[in-house]
Amino acid sequence: MTRRAALALLAGLVAGQALARPGLVDLAYSQASPRNRLDVHLPEGGGPFPWLLDLHGGGFLAGDKRSLPVPAQVLARGIAVVRMNYRLSNQALWPAQEQDVLAALDFLRRRASELGLIPDRMALGGRSAGAFLAVSAALTLAEAGRAPRAVVDFYGPMDFGSMDADMARLGRKVRRAPADSPRSVESLLVGYPVGERRAEATALSPVGRLGAMPPGLRLPPLMIRHGAGDSIVSAGQAERLRRAWQAADPQAEIDFALLAHEGHGTAAFGRDAALRPLADFLARHLAA
Repeated sequence: MTRRAALALLAGLVAGQALARPGLVDLAYSQASPRNRLDVHLPEGGGPFPWLLDLHGGGFLAGDKRSLPVPAQVLARGIAVVRMNYRLSNQALWPAQEQDVLAALDFLRRRASELGLIPDRMALGGRSAGAFLAVSAALTLAEAGRAPRAVVDFYGPMDFGSMDADMARLGRKVRRAPADSPRSVESLLVGYPVGERRAEATALSPVGRLGAMPPGLRLPPLMIRHGAGDSIVSAGQAERLRRAWQAADPQAEIDFALLAHEGHGTAAFGRDAALRPLADFLARHLAA
């Protein structure tokens, strides 16, 4: 190994990244877009492994799977991590992004034996915009009777129609365009100004969808982590998701915590204090 390669390997390990094995990088899961690619990161050992499909953020209009850290804490528990790219809002409007997630899940389940994965031991998670996609896809799967084993929301928007009202209640400076405005990332995703069609924007969001769920639907365990000081997506969005999830299925487990003094995707979300509980949550629900 050259000195440059050794330094690159060391940098990846220090950052908590796992290097995907040859043949598991940039796999095409769909032909809808050149962005429809994913990487599979396997733990040490022979496998096959349970797995987490983890979705990057970026306001639905930016971001890349390679920018999303692969938590060493999760790999250490014998859980594979899959990162994927999806179509951005300047390439396709909603629900294309959720359709990409569902297509990736179908691909991973069909190819599980080749990829070292256990098809039915899967969790869905994401950060920010990726959390919106993860929760949305999980609800679609639950409605079809194929719910994931667990769902993870790290600081995601969960009700487009209430985002500005939640932010106004914080009484602090907002670090983003209002969600209601025509140029907000939410409006660009759905193709209309959220403020002009608020009820419709809420109805397609996870909180609105949970409110319309039929009685008796079983939901998977849910983990929520959000920064109490988030000035991009108010922690009120996390609270709304928790209440809606509990109302839709009072028996569902919800692991909820607000991180004091933390903002939107700040450093604490990449540290052991946040990632070890994540690994514990996944290991508990992905066990055989």
